[in-house]
Amino acid sequence: MNDLSQNEARFLEVSEEESGQRLDNYLLRNIAGVPKTRIYRAIRKGEVRVNKGRSTVGYRVQATDLVRVPPLSVGQSPPISKPSSAWEKRLLSAVVLDNSDLLVINKPPGMAVHGGSGVRLGLIESLRVMYPEERYLELVHRLDRDTSGLVLIAKNARVLRELHAQLRVNQVDKVYWACTAGKWPAYQKSVSAPLAKAHAPSGERMVRVSPNGKRSRTEFKVIERFQQASLLEVKPISGRTHQIRVHVQHVGHPILGESKYLSDKSEALTQRIGLKRLFLHAKSISFELSGEHYELNCPIDQELVSVLARLRGAR
Repeated sequence: MNDLSQNEARFLEVSEEESGQRLDNYLLRNIAGVPKTRIYRAIRKGEVRVNKGRSTVGYRVQATDLVRVPPLSVGQSPPISKPSSAWEKRLLSAVVLDNSDLLVINKPPGMAVHGGSGVRLGLIESLRVMYPEERYLELVHRLDRDTSGLVLIAKNARVLRELHAQLRVNQVDKVYWACTAGKWPAYQKSVSAPLAKAHAPSGERMVRVSPNGKRSRTEFKVIERFQQASLLEVKPISGRTHQIRVHVQHVGHPILGESKYLSDKSEALTQRIGLKRLFLHAKSISFELSGEHYELNCPIDQELVSVLARLRGAR
């Protein structure tokens, strides 16, 4: 941990062990007593330089990168946020795999994968508090706050780099379960619609289908049909923000429990069956790591099991 005075800039060289971290996380771990908001502001204004150039909060530092940190006001370190005992117990029971390379969690719905944007404590911050002996814990990928299911956390930079390389070329196979409103058409095996980030009139960040968006493709297979809904196996071929949620809405079958990308019919059915969360679950993931094949699965929770039973009874 480096203490930076108010009057001098410092240069920090990224070690191999630190490689792969987001720039903001790297700085937060290496600067004592500087508020998070001050660090973000320094990055946005270009006061922080990486290899003599401007960078972004989300840039992932690499071994031997030289990070220039400007003089920053050092205040009293805020108390470390900790998950409640209830959340800690829940997360410990949600561990799917824990070895020397990976920590895999069946993330509960309602928990963001990381803090920020009004979220005080996310999954990754909670795990760092709960596993103080682990010097390196970094998210390999993300899940929406309202989505449950498998999240991979790397325990070293080699694993993070290896899995990121596979994600870039779609070699990590992810399968979700989603329950959508209405009868999913048998012919709708996939949806290819470009996606772009936008803002709703309220200022809320959204994702929309747009001809100027990024290419996106999702594949679908019907698992079970109900009178008013469909249970689907979903494979996102690309990995865009809110991709599954927007693609199913685009073809007229929003996910039940949806609060952003919904319709009057999906909202009414959600209320009728008493569903209190988004019916979207990252059920399985498979990949290769250091010559070993991983195929991980986690079941849907009891609430979703009960919802399926109610849908069957509505026939």
